[in-house]
Amino acid sequence: MRLPKILDDIEYTTSADVSRCQINSIRFDSRKCQQGDLFVCLVGSYVDGHQYIDQAISKGVSAVVCEKLPSKQENQITYLKVDCSKKALGLLAHNYYRKPSNSLKLVGVTGTNGKTTTSTLLYRLYQNSNKKAGLISTVEIRRDEEVFNTDLTTPDPIKINYHLRQMVDSGIAYCFMEVSSHGLDQQRTWGLNFSGGVFTNLSRDHLDYHSSYSEYRDVKKSFFDSLSDKAFALTNIDDRNGSYMLQNCKAKKYTYSIKQVGDFKAKIIESHFDGTHIEINSQRIWTSLAGVFNVYNLLATYATAMIIGFSSEDLPKCLSELKRISGRFQSFRAPNRIKVIIDFAHTPDALEKILNAINKLKTLEQNIITVIGCGGERDQKKRPLMGKIATIRSQKVIFTSDNPRSEDPLKIIAQMQLGVKQKTDLSKITIVSDRRKAIQSARLLADTGDIVLIAGKGHERYQEIGNQRFQFDDYSIAREIFLNQV
Repeated sequence: MRLPKILDDIEYTTSADVSRCQINSIRFDSRKCQQGDLFVCLVGSYVDGHQYIDQAISKGVSAVVCEKLPSKQENQITYLKVDCSKKALGLLAHNYYRKPSNSLKLVGVTGTNGKTTTSTLLYRLYQNSNKKAGLISTVEIRRDEEVFNTDLTTPDPIKINYHLRQMVDSGIAYCFMEVSSHGLDQQRTWGLNFSGGVFTNLSRDHLDYHSSYSEYRDVKKSFFDSLSDKAFALTNIDDRNGSYMLQNCKAKKYTYSIKQVGDFKAKIIESHFDGTHIEINSQRIWTSLAGVFNVYNLLATYATAMIIGFSSEDLPKCLSELKRISGRFQSFRAPNRIKVIIDFAHTPDALEKILNAINKLKTLEQNIITVIGCGGERDQKKRPLMGKIATIRSQKVIFTSDNPRSEDPLKIIAQMQLGVKQKTDLSKITIVSDRRKAIQSARLLADTGDIVLIAGKGHERYQEIGNQRFQFDDYSIAREIFLNQV
């Protein structure tokens, strides 16, 4: 492909004749560069791609996109200087794959909690209704029935545009995509044409990456600021940041709510562990999803589907047929009527919401036993908050490892304990740093009818210890322990 074909909308300076430059593919990792590639120098928190220009050239690249030109330039290389190489990469990928987001309805879902559930519910809703759809989420990438693994909530621009192009070419008309704060801050979605954006909620998270809560919030808001006047913006008006997301947004604005007036309003009629009976805009829906937080997720799904043209007559029945998402309030019944729940809750807000939901659904005789840890190399200030919430809202708590990474699990647990001030709450805590043994301890502590919540990892199929990943699936291990009495 000739270089000029992928330079649309990119502002750059160069002394070379770009019309003569031919490129094979786009790379931002110099180790993967091959003959005839275009190398983009990304400036990250720890690595500056400009340091690897020589390595990329030694691999045979034809062109280099950079924010600062090297002091020594090779005559055979086309150098393009840009203000922001991250934004340039987004546009380059968008152009290289023939602007795929222009050819389908791409809906982005952002917020602290609920992104995976909402985007996955939308994908399943359309798939179950014989409307071919795509999904880009924390858990996986799906193109109709094809499934691909992913390591990031929001993948890099090349991967995003590659999969979007494959979707378009296979006749997929809708794609639902999680949009993370990291992805926004690193411009991974730059250049994409979103048909709409959905805001779920905002609470403390990723403050190991963002310098403050307000910065985290404003990065989320930047997504809505970037929407065009042809797109829609749907926000949870019950969240204190819901209205803020819509300020100065050019897109058509919609709101959803349980507590106040909104364009899409839900009312909870009945609520059980096995599901919830709700009413949305006068339409009755029975869903297998449990908890108020899941009502918000279903409400966002309903609203999005209505906005982008799903039949209002078919929608209640189609929503009622949707199953629970893996690792999100995923449960099974063990002997002695013990209920085991697996959930991804890894933020203070998410943990509080799921424990509040369980407390509202349980009887006075039932005890809640919570197994919880906090990830290593992540926001340390949320650890005491997680410890406090778990102990206040549970009858028994087991502090254990999550993904400790390079940190000492016992030091992480000690930081969680700092949030527990009352002696009565301290007496609830058992410390078992080995996660499998912690789940075994929960089985031993559980009496007839009790509820065991295993929180923090949800859908993850691994545990990160040191610099290695070990196979570890909370749901499978819990079933093994509780059903086989291991």
